Amino acid sequence: MTASHRTTMATQAQTSTEEVFKASRLTKGNFFFPTRIVVGPLRVSRIKPRLFGNTEESIAINAVASVQISTGVFWSDIRIDSSGGSDPITSHGHRKGDARRIRDLIEGHQAASK
Repeated sequence: MTASHRTTMATQAQTSTEEVFKASRLTKGNFFFPTRIVVGPLRVSRIKPRLFGNTEESIAINAVASVQISTGVFWSDIRIDSSGGSDPITSHGHRKGDARRIRDLIEGHQAASK
């Protein structure tokens, strides 16, 4: 087995354990290009698509300091703070269950890495 084949297999294994959460199109700023939160064993990312390309922010799982969820009647806002002092990842328009799942996954990955 070649080194590049092993790298590809490792990348596929990491990708298969990632979960993607998409914001509702019914919320402000998400109608045409809904924001996605991707949670994996190594990092949590916020991907905001644009007409040409996308903007991606990520924080390593072991650098996540806190996860704050603000719930409304229908949708939740999520704020993921970094212990490294960088700007937090924020996203709005997620279902309440998805917001809780994001928090639980981050906490689970942090516990598994310790």
